[in-house]
Amino acid sequence: MQRTYRAPAWAGALAGLTAGAVALGIAQLAAGIFGPRTFPVVAVGDVVVDLTPAPVKDFAINAFGANDKTVLVGGVLVVLALIAAGLGVAALRRPVYGDAGLVAFGVVGVLAVLTRPGAGVVGVVPTVAGVAAGMWTLRALVRRAGLAFGEPAAYEGADAPYEGADADADRTVAGGSAAEGEPGTPVGTGTGTVSGTGGEPEPEAMRPVVMRPGAYGAGGFDRRRLLTGVAGGVAVAGAATVLGRALGSRQAVDTARGGLALPAPATPAAPLPAGTDFRIGGLSPFVTRNRDFYRVDTALVVPQVDPRAWRLRVHGMVDRPIELTFEDLLGRPLTEADITLTCVSNPVGGEYIGNARWLGVRMADVLREAGLQSGADMLLSTSEDGFTCGTPVDVVMDGRDALFAVAMNGEVLPVDHGFPVRQVVPGLYGYVSATKWVVDVKATRFDRDEAYWTPRGWAAKAPIKTQSRIDLPRQGATLRAGRTTVAGVAWAQHTGIEAVEVRVDRGEWRRARLAAVPGPDTWRQWALDWDAVPGRHTIEVRATDAAGRTQAEQQAPPAPDGATGWHTITVQVA
Repeated sequence: MQRTYRAPAWAGALAGLTAGAVALGIAQLAAGIFGPRTFPVVAVGDVVVDLTPAPVKDFAINAFGANDKTVLVGGVLVVLALIAAGLGVAALRRPVYGDAGLVAFGVVGVLAVLTRPGAGVVGVVPTVAGVAAGMWTLRALVRRAGLAFGEPAAYEGADAPYEGADADADRTVAGGSAAEGEPGTPVGTGTGTVSGTGGEPEPEAMRPVVMRPGAYGAGGFDRRRLLTGVAGGVAVAGAATVLGRALGSRQAVDTARGGLALPAPATPAAPLPAGTDFRIGGLSPFVTRNRDFYRVDTALVVPQVDPRAWRLRVHGMVDRPIELTFEDLLGRPLTEADITLTCVSNPVGGEYIGNARWLGVRMADVLREAGLQSGADMLLSTSEDGFTCGTPVDVVMDGRDALFAVAMNGEVLPVDHGFPVRQVVPGLYGYVSATKWVVDVKATRFDRDEAYWTPRGWAAKAPIKTQSRIDLPRQGATLRAGRTTVAGVAWAQHTGIEAVEVRVDRGEWRRARLAAVPGPDTWRQWALDWDAVPGRHTIEVRATDAAGRTQAEQQAPPAPDGATGWHTITVQVA
C-alpha cells in the first residue's frame, strides 16, 4: 500500500509572504543609503503615475484626494503580497519557480529605477539586494519547516515508517495477523516471517512502500519550526524597514532648513487691507495655513534637497547661462507677495486651491541677467524629482510677481511645498507654473520642447479660469429656518474678481458682498444673508472677473485646461 503526503498550501503562502516582506525590508534598508527613489516600490509606482492617462489620474484625485499616492502604493503592496504568496506555493514543487518569480519582479524593479531621472547603476542595488534576500529567505523557510523541493519519490526498506491503521494492515504473518511487538512477528524487517508452528520460512512478506511528495522531508512537516522562522523573518523585515526609513528620513534636510534665517524682503508686501477676511466660521480664511495648503505631486516620495548642495541652472535661449546656489539666491533682492495657487485638477467646488504670502526672487530679474533671447516663448523648468513644467515667457516677464520662492507665510518653505526653492507664478494653473524643488530652467520654445503633462493631452498654456465656491453651508447640511449666511471664495488670478452672485431655487440673482483684497492675484471672500424657509433648497453661485467675464453655467471637467461651471449645493431647512 502507498500513502501520499501533500504540503499544505498555506505553508507555502506564508513562506512566500515572509520572503516578500524580507525582500522589501532589505530593499528599503538599502534605499536608505542610496536614496528613497531607488526603493523599487516607489520606482514602480512612479512609472505607473507617469503612464496613467489623464482621466484615470483625475478620477484618483477626485476619489481619494491627497491620499491618491497612498492608495497607489497600498495597491502595489497588495498585488506584491498576493504574488509572493503564489510564488511560495509554487516553490513547494520546484525551487526554480520561486526564484524565477522573484527574479522577474527584480527585473521590473531594476527597469523602473533606471527610468527615473538622474538614475545610475548604483540605484539598482536595493532591488538586487532585496531579491537576493527574498530568494534566500524562501528556501530557508521551506527547509526549516522540514519541506524539501522536488518530485514525489518512493522509499522502501527497514527504516520506512508506518503510520496508523494503514501500517497495521500491512503487518502480516502467515495464517493471519499479529499484534505489534508480539514475539515471532518482526515488523518491516525485510527478512520474511515464520509460521507459528515452526518449519520453513514463508516467502518474504510485501514490504511497505511509503510515497514522499516533494513537499516533505523524511521527518515530515514541522509547523512549529516554520512559524518560528516566519517570526524571525518578519522581525528582520520590520527592523530593516524602520532602519531604512530612518536613514532616508528628512532629519538632515529638516536640520538644515531649521537653521536658516530669512533675509528681510527688499520689496515687502503691503499690510492686508481692512476687511480682507470676514472671519466667518466655516469660511476658508484669506491666508491658508502651510499645513492646510493643498498638495498634488507626481512623485511618490517627497524629494529631500540639501540647500547647501542645491543649484539652479538657467540656460537655453539665453546669452549668458548662469548657475545659482541657495546662498546666491538669498543674497539677491527678495520680493514678498500674496498669491493664490490652484491645481488644474481642482473640480467645481473643489479644495485644490490655497492662498499664501510668498517670499522670493523675481524670475524676470534672473532671466534678464541671463540675457533672455527674444525668440524664447517657454520656460521649461525641471524639478529635483524629474517633473517638468512649461511656463509662458510673456506671463513671467509682464510685471507680475512671478517668483523663485524660498518662504511661505513667513516661514522657510516647507519640504512638502518645494524646499529649498519652488516657482510661484500668479494666474496660471500649477502644472504650468508652480514647479517645486526646481533645479533647472531652460529658455526654449513651445514648438521645440514639451513639459510633463503636455504629451498627455493637457493644454500647453493654462491660464486660470474664473471660478467660485460655496464654503458655507456645506452640501447636504440641515439648517434652521431664519436668517443664515451663505459664503465662499472666488478667484480669477491675475485678473481679479469684480462681482459674485447667488441665487436660491433658480430665483433671481443677488449680489453678494465682497471682502477687500490686496491685489488681483489672490482669491476673494464673499458672503450673502439669506432668509431660509423650511424645505429643500438649491443654492448656486457664479462670479464675474474684473474684465467683465462671467463664468458659464455648463460644467466642464478639470483636465485638460481647468474646470468651469457654477458650484451648486442642496440643503434642507427644518
